[in-house]
Amino acid sequence: MRYAFAIDPQPYTIRIDDTGDTALNSILSASSQLADLRKSAPVPPFGLIERARADIPRFQTALDSFGYYQNKIAITIEGLALADSGLLAVLDGKAGAVSVHVVVEKGPLYHLGTVTLDGDVPQAGRSVLKIRSGDPAVAAAVLDAGAKMVAALQEDGYAFANVAPPIALADDEQHLINVTYQVNAGQRATIGQIHFKGLKDVAKSFAQKALTIKPGERYRPSRIEEARQSLAALGVFSGVSVEAAHEPSPDGRLALTFDVAERARHTVSLSGTYSTDLGVSLSAGWSHHNLLGNAEQLNLKASGTGLGTASAGLGYSLAAQFIKPLFLKPNQTLEFDLSGVKQQLEAYDQTAETLAAYVRRKFSAQWSGGIGVSLTYDQVAQQGTTRLYQLAGVPVTVNYDSTGVSDILSDPTSGARLSLAVTPTQSFGAGSLTFGVLQASGSTYFDFGTDGRSVVALRALAGSILGGTNLQVPPDQRLYAGGSATVRGYAYQSIGPQFADGNPVGAKSVDAATAEFRQRIGEDWGAAGFVDAGQASASGLPFSGAVRVGAGLGGRYYTSIGVIRVDVAVPLTPVRGGDKFELYIGLGQAF
Repeated sequence: MRYAFAIDPQPYTIRIDDTGDTALNSILSASSQLADLRKSAPVPPFGLIERARADIPRFQTALDSFGYYQNKIAITIEGLALADSGLLAVLDGKAGAVSVHVVVEKGPLYHLGTVTLDGDVPQAGRSVLKIRSGDPAVAAAVLDAGAKMVAALQEDGYAFANVAPPIALADDEQHLINVTYQVNAGQRATIGQIHFKGLKDVAKSFAQKALTIKPGERYRPSRIEEARQSLAALGVFSGVSVEAAHEPSPDGRLALTFDVAERARHTVSLSGTYSTDLGVSLSAGWSHHNLLGNAEQLNLKASGTGLGTASAGLGYSLAAQFIKPLFLKPNQTLEFDLSGVKQQLEAYDQTAETLAAYVRRKFSAQWSGGIGVSLTYDQVAQQGTTRLYQLAGVPVTVNYDSTGVSDILSDPTSGARLSLAVTPTQSFGAGSLTFGVLQASGSTYFDFGTDGRSVVALRALAGSILGGTNLQVPPDQRLYAGGSATVRGYAYQSIGPQFADGNPVGAKSVDAATAEFRQRIGEDWGAAGFVDAGQASASGLPFSGAVRVGAGLGGRYYTSIGVIRVDVAVPLTPVRGGDKFELYIGLGQAF
């Protein structure tokens, strides 16, 4: 015998009638407290009855929103109506879960009758009104139409356009809803004076120059947002907001105020990576983000490397970079680079200094490109022979990025990245040679509808050198495969032609591809599995040479500054003298 008390929780199951409309079924379930609180908030029998009663208007509202304005809802518990006087006694004597059934009668579907615009409505507002007489009277579509009219009118310069909530009158005999929108477009506005708030070290004249809007232009929220983003992209502000005046001037001009917060002028960065092939890499950087008051950047960086299986000793890299934004044109920068490097690798030893200048331009939100000139004093030793090269190059690049991620430490989960680089080069010194390096690379990302928790990432690259033989090209200018950027599981530069002692020669062509699956686990952890494949050949044509394949697994730990990556990979088709496995530790995804 079961003794039940009113305070005992009453377990139950719930069944909601299928309406034949998947979207409507989902809304009914989402609006129901019977469904939502069944496990998380159990109630006694009396509370279950009250919960069911409270759900009836929720179900009716959901059906109304889909155009079913003569709907009927009935809820039974154990086959009894909620108003049945014996229901509570039945529940008190019931052992186990009781059944709750929601009976849904949709009734006739209402359609839109007349759709009326009341007021002097400019064409910009009329053109976006997509609902028509005869359409199902779905509340969301009716409300969205008003919001779209407001947005269209504001984009056409009517800054204070207003559309009141629609007036909907039901014709129950014809099952129609007649809708009227009261529209007040107001005065058309142009941009007036532009003010700045919060400027300290950044010159006001420069901030004005950086804006992509000017006084006298038609007021358009999209153009104002572009201007806000152009200021934010300068790298000198930690925040940028914009506010329009509350009313236009008598001549229809609307003043704007950009409120900015300047970021710290100086930043210091420290980073480190480790891999079994290249060893330890430690870097320190210092940046000035507003050197002369016009958002000029000065970046200094020093790195130390070595102690890996593909390195023969310690190395260093020193770099100085100056960037001047808004060079001659908006979205265009001038860049000067000065760098020095010393490397001791299995492939070659190198000591080099490079001076380079670039003009880079952003053509659109996705496309960018650049052209430059570089001069390199390059001393390279390979197989016991040291040669001195003077190299003059003209690098040309084109880039595409639709991932929406600009921070290299953030995870892209959709979109694609493409890069094409062509570098005609003239070599002097240890033999005169004209050659060109062509390289193309791309990556794309597919999110399986999981808000970035389950992602497939694909990567591919190909490169070729035109001009000269393999050994005529300076060793550091040749192409190599192997390592985290191409084929994991193989030591850096180990894939491709080899000398008799097994050291890398370098190639005239290279290609590689990667497939990687990334899975988030909980909030902070993740895992990855990947397969890489690639080849490098003394021929100038990609997709020639012995294909090498590596595979591995990795762990991820997500932090506020980026993901910490640990990958272990093994070669499936080993090279002569190669490592049995490679370990990679770094900050950020592999690509």
